[in-house]
Amino acid sequence: MNYYELQSVTIYMIMNIPKEIISVIEKLEKNGFEAYVVGGCVRDFLLGKKPNDWDITTNAAAEEVQKIFPENFYNNKFGTVTVINKNTKDESLKNIEITTYRIDANYSDKRHPDEIKFTPKLEEDLARRDFTVNAIAVKVKSRKLRVESYKIIDLFGGQKDLESKIIRAVGDSDKRFNEDALRMLRAVRFAVQLGFEIEKDTSEAIKKNSALLKFVSQERIRDELEKIILSNKPSEGIELLRKSELLKYIIPELELGVGVSQNRHHIYTIYEHCILSLKHCPSEKLETRLASLMHDIAKPQTKVGVGQDSTFYNHDFVGARFAKRILRRLRFPGKVVDKVALLVKNHMFYYSVDEVSEAGIRRIIKRVGRENLKDLMDLRIADRLGSGVPKAKPYKLRHFEYLIEKVSKDPISPKMLKINGRDIMKILDIKQSLKIGAILKVLLSEIIEDPKNNTRKYLEKRVQELNKLSEKEIRESEKIIKEKKEEEDLKNKKKFWVK
Repeated sequence: MNYYELQSVTIYMIMNIPKEIISVIEKLEKNGFEAYVVGGCVRDFLLGKKPNDWDITTNAAAEEVQKIFPENFYNNKFGTVTVINKNTKDESLKNIEITTYRIDANYSDKRHPDEIKFTPKLEEDLARRDFTVNAIAVKVKSRKLRVESYKIIDLFGGQKDLESKIIRAVGDSDKRFNEDALRMLRAVRFAVQLGFEIEKDTSEAIKKNSALLKFVSQERIRDELEKIILSNKPSEGIELLRKSELLKYIIPELELGVGVSQNRHHIYTIYEHCILSLKHCPSEKLETRLASLMHDIAKPQTKVGVGQDSTFYNHDFVGARFAKRILRRLRFPGKVVDKVALLVKNHMFYYSVDEVSEAGIRRIIKRVGRENLKDLMDLRIADRLGSGVPKAKPYKLRHFEYLIEKVSKDPISPKMLKINGRDIMKILDIKQSLKIGAILKVLLSEIIEDPKNNTRKYLEKRVQELNKLSEKEIRESEKIIKEKKEEEDLKNKKKFWVK
């Protein structure tokens, strides 16, 4: 986008600033105050994008803003009043933030200002902001297309950096990152979200101050990492974190794979394979993308041997534990942690058209849950493409999907059996006991192998037969069935170069 294109976009977008925003500005001005649209929303609409939210800055104190807009809430020390707009269906306009011009004092904790001072000068407010592209203010007088309809306040070259696709710190980069260490992560996030590059001095300052990230809460780091993972260029974001020396303070386990070679099935190092798998992940789900990034994270610790014949014993199981530890450390919700660990643990499922039976497919479904099969397939596709193979979904994976569909209604849980615990109690004329649960487990294991036996008649007969055994013997029967299938799975996994 050249300068003239940027100017055209500027005029067009300012013409399209929502009437709700203009109304707020007009009310503030009618009461004798200055008011500007500012920050990320200005950046977005100058880029031709619809802002997710709107921010207005003013020289009016918070108490004065509250008087002008009675429908509001105000519960912070930053002078930000949120005006509630009930007369809109647009989510981005339901809550409009209005903040008093301010100056932030020292940041002894590298995250929050020790003291906030309010100022009557817009220039001082813009000077405290993080990046030039976020330090542009717009004064809107009307929506009519006239030169006097708007005024852009751009003191730090933000428009030029938008044109050049540059993320540059406002003023002294070292000072900006010492004020708020989270800004280093935000620089990476903006770069991948916008498709920009981080300016050289800003990039060097991030490397120099990367250790300050230790002062930032895990929750805030998680929030920025999540946005990077969900961006259009997540793998570039992870690599930029590594080059910026931030990754070692977020997921140091991932860096252990840098430069570590694999075996004859891989042309990339472990780290390269992980970020390429993330790059090629076909899913937009956070959990699947995280699993694509972390599925081989335990390979450095489980590597046995060297060169083309090296193996990675149990890296799927160890990797699941690593993923849990990492995501819990970053304060991800429990559901996300468990889902990622489940996918990592099961990403090495063995499947061969001629060797895996329908019973084997049912066992996979039971193990991961029908609701997670699509995500597991997407992880396998990401894994394959991240290995440099020509096809994401070869014939055997398409055949796997076919069999999943074929057995989708077969029993994989006790609830799907034609008999339940109450039935067993009635058949055997016994009270509720642990023996009933043991019998159900054996029945399910058998029906998974041969679902045609899932009939009331057959199951009643098996209940009578199993009742002749002790509870210990029943559990032993279920254990034998399980061990037999695990032995079969182990043989198959050896063909796939894992244990």
